[in-house]
Amino acid sequence: MKRKYQDSHPWIAFQLNLREVGWLLWVQLGEAASKCVHLTNVPLRPETSRKLQNLYLAKGAAATTAIEGNTLTEEEVLQHIEKGLKMPPSKEYLTQEVDNIIEACNGIATQLSNHNQLPPLTRAVICDYNRLVRKNLPEPADLAPPGALRTGSVIVGNAYRGAPAEDCLELLDKMCEWLERDFKQQGGYTLPFAILKAIVAHIYLAWIHPFDDGNGRTARLLELHILLEAGVPAPAAHLLSNHYNATRAEYYRQLDHASKSKGDILPFIRYAVQGFVDGLREQLTYVWNQQWDAAWQNYVHETFRGKDGASGTRQRHLALDLGTAGDWVDVSAIDELTPRLAKAFAGKSPKTIQRDLSDLHGLGLIQRQPGKVRANREIIHAFRPLRRKDDSPEAPF
Repeated sequence: MKRKYQDSHPWIAFQLNLREVGWLLWVQLGEAASKCVHLTNVPLRPETSRKLQNLYLAKGAAATTAIEGNTLTEEEVLQHIEKGLKMPPSKEYLTQEVDNIIEACNGIATQLSNHNQLPPLTRAVICDYNRLVRKNLPEPADLAPPGALRTGSVIVGNAYRGAPAEDCLELLDKMCEWLERDFKQQGGYTLPFAILKAIVAHIYLAWIHPFDDGNGRTARLLELHILLEAGVPAPAAHLLSNHYNATRAEYYRQLDHASKSKGDILPFIRYAVQGFVDGLREQLTYVWNQQWDAAWQNYVHETFRGKDGASGTRQRHLALDLGTAGDWVDVSAIDELTPRLAKAFAGKSPKTIQRDLSDLHGLGLIQRQPGKVRANREIIHAFRPLRRKDDSPEAPF
């Protein structure tokens, strides 16, 4: 029997022609997969890892709620995660929206950790995610309850009309069946197809719009589910939400084009994948910097092993603090660079500073220019390209 949506929403056709994807998108998907594997296996101090997890959880929760109008900043959400954020009664719903997302994200992660897998995508799973994102939020009485499919028509952004309410149940079932059937790994390449699957699931849920409220948050939670299940590291799994929020006007434009073009979703996929790759590059730069700091500190301490006198301690601190500065420092400002250097050089003559710098230069720990010095941290970068660093956008220095 022909369904109503087939006339009103013919672009909801549950198809993606991968022959039209193009080489650039496949390259970007490969880069994204490679960077996810890199992040998965990177060694970090537990405290650094915890900070990274909380930072991107805060970014993801802030982003997915901000798209729907929540005004809490990333900094406020991070503060709420780590210490709790007290809001006046009139604004408590803002933290409740964020709490719902955080609870849902943590629930997915916990379930995956405990059982090593998530349940297959079904209508029930999607409805449960909608229930979670709308829990304890004030809503008009005429809306269908959280987690329940809508019974009436819905207009999105004064322009897009969701699929007919009587078809939403069947459409969700068809969507889940299609995603589970047609987006399985091909030849061991799990991550590229999972990224495609997550983005396509987002688009189709936005098209169907099966709930009276919370469809966007549910779609982005569905993306997280798919990415985490495929092995994407938790901080990276929030990057799509971050990208959509940071480029909100383009996000809506791409969604609008996808429906008005009668189902051309490749532009949205390209837009989403490019943002995902950019976010992964940013995350890896953060991680590389953390590793580089640790390696530099280890190298400096190793260089000064056994040199425990006053001058050796002072020079070790000078090398470490120049490494933290990360750029050229005026020699005249060295005794004010950090509190411990100010204390170490208090009462010392400029000749002492020059002598310490000469010793560090002789050890290869610093580079010198007239009136300026910088830490020679490149000495521990084993396979640095021979081109200038300005030509290498992913280099962490």
